[in-house]
Amino acid sequence: MKHGDVKVIDVSVPETETCNYGIERLEIWGQQVRCASTRSQISLRYSGEMSSPGASMFTNFTKLCKGLALVLVVGHVLVHFVPATVTYLALIPARTIPFGWNLITSGYFELSVYGVVFSTVSLLFMGKFLEPVWGSKEFLKFIFVVNFLTYLCVFVTAIALYYITRLEIYLYMPFAGFHGVLAGLLVGIKQIIPDQEVLLVKIKAKWLPSIMLVLSIASSFFTLNSAAYLPTLIFGTYMGWLYLRCLQRRPETKLRGDPSDDFAFSTFFPELLRSVIEPIASIFHRMLCGRSNATSEDHGYTTSGAPLPGSDSAEASRRRERGARALEERLATERLVPSRNKDELQSDALDSV
Repeated sequence: MKHGDVKVIDVSVPETETCNYGIERLEIWGQQVRCASTRSQISLRYSGEMSSPGASMFTNFTKLCKGLALVLVVGHVLVHFVPATVTYLALIPARTIPFGWNLITSGYFELSVYGVVFSTVSLLFMGKFLEPVWGSKEFLKFIFVVNFLTYLCVFVTAIALYYITRLEIYLYMPFAGFHGVLAGLLVGIKQIIPDQEVLLVKIKAKWLPSIMLVLSIASSFFTLNSAAYLPTLIFGTYMGWLYLRCLQRRPETKLRGDPSDDFAFSTFFPELLRSVIEPIASIFHRMLCGRSNATSEDHGYTTSGAPLPGSDSAEASRRRERGARALEERLATERLVPSRNKDELQSDALDSV
């Protein structure tokens, strides 16, 4: 059936599989997949005529991401032509009190042209994938919370380093940039499609945050201004994980956070190191997420003694794998035979699911 210029293909699935992939809507290469019913079907929506993934990659950016990208560009133009604004907008630890607002404003502009180009492009592409999954409100909330917590940690770290080293550079170094939020968004991609291989580089998405941090730490030994960006990347990654692990509300279960073993903090590290990392990470996890987890266990994971559907991490993992395989097969079919008719596409989708 058609709705305007949008083709809708309804695919029946067993009730045991209904909308338990953990998403409401997923957009890949400009094509959207969303749960259309809480009981019996998934709708595959395609905007207009089916186009190749290569072409749709550079279109269909969300309005919210375009607006945020515009904020980054305007912020850079402002500090470029009016350098005095850096004092009021960037995080300068010695001046954060009384200029407390720079804990928020410091994340929404870049000091260099390369920074604003990279942040804008990264935001558009990652937002194109994550915003349809989380929803615009949750996506914006994630950016705001992660940005604030990241620069709050940077501020505390800079003050601590000053008292340890007595070097005033930590007090007067301007910290700014959107890269802390981008590091957090990478963690979001790790959570949603951990086993999906990223285009071109052929690396599983679950390793993207770890690889980014390793490369950043390695490059810090060869750059002079590493202190201006490395703490932001590290805290942005951790705060992104902390928010998704403990704070993000999940509409499908009305719980907070993602307690699955597949998203534990130790999964950022190779298997060899996890036995060492897990005891240390569990201490911080109980400190920061203990209350959230207790609430989930008391009110969410069981109902009259019976576990809720999808609460078992192993079953959730298998469900994500089946969903990912179905999506990959579906998209591969469309790339090879873009002119197939609606009946053939519906049959293929049924076989994939």
